[in-house]
Amino acid sequence: MYPASFKQLQALQLVARHQSVSRAAEAMHVTQPAVSLHLKQLEDAAGVPLTRRQGRNIQMTAAGELLVGYAERILGLWEEAGDEIAALKGVTSGTLRIGAVMTAEHLLPPMLVRFTTGRPHVRIKLQVGSRPEVIGMLSRDEIDLAIMGTPPREFPTSASRFARHPMAFFVAPGHPLLAQGPVTLADIAAHNLLVRERGSGTRAAIERRFEEEGVALAIGSELSSNEAIKQMTAAGLGVAFLSVHACTLEVRNRLLSVLPVPGVVVQGEWHVMHKAARAIPTVAASFHEFMVEHGQQVISDELESIAWK
Repeated sequence: MYPASFKQLQALQLVARHQSVSRAAEAMHVTQPAVSLHLKQLEDAAGVPLTRRQGRNIQMTAAGELLVGYAERILGLWEEAGDEIAALKGVTSGTLRIGAVMTAEHLLPPMLVRFTTGRPHVRIKLQVGSRPEVIGMLSRDEIDLAIMGTPPREFPTSASRFARHPMAFFVAPGHPLLAQGPVTLADIAAHNLLVRERGSGTRAAIERRFEEEGVALAIGSELSSNEAIKQMTAAGLGVAFLSVHACTLEVRNRLLSVLPVPGVVVQGEWHVMHKAARAIPTVAASFHEFMVEHGQQVISDELESIAWK
């Protein structure tokens, strides 16, 4: 294959993303014939078709999918090289590619705001998913940093604990358990306990706490979304167990209330990590350092805003 230009690789990448030559042309700010020419030149170089038409959309052939993967890596490395050159000039720039488990999606925005203040050249690419999804993204180098409770065991990582965070039980205001007096884990088990799916950090924490107390864990409903759990709880359909910082907005707006359970304190830990065998971009290394230095304070400030005790 003869050397391809960055424009040709970008055209292939955007056609694969949008499944359309016209939308790829709009994204590149060029004409449709220009994008088609770029694709033809790449096909001539490869000697095999890279795309096929499927109805109104354009899809990649097996060869096209293969080349798209290499194109993304090449373009990403070139962008990373530019960011590193900028870093030599004392400018923190580039795309911060970060993945976070669902519970952390409420934690990261205030941290990202503080980090990017004074760093106008930093772009954010945040992907939120389940723990297995985030681990997969990190293993495939789709993200540079991952935020989760416990580092994965599937491959070596360089992980740093940056904060502890409380977990608690939540109910809708007016729930009968709020007026009952001292509440026990056995009481909660009898009121439709809403929890995350197996494999999540909050699920592991509540299972461990019930086991430590010698109380049988009776799960009322299992959901894969914190938002779904909060909405069901606010509607009065059960008792939720979630990280406190995931519920700050609902507590402020009196949609949820913390259910005190005397003697039961559950603390989780947050880690920021990257693959041990891979050097990360300067912008990712800077955010990693920022999280370790300031992460706990950001969480504490958020919890103080709802008078959490």
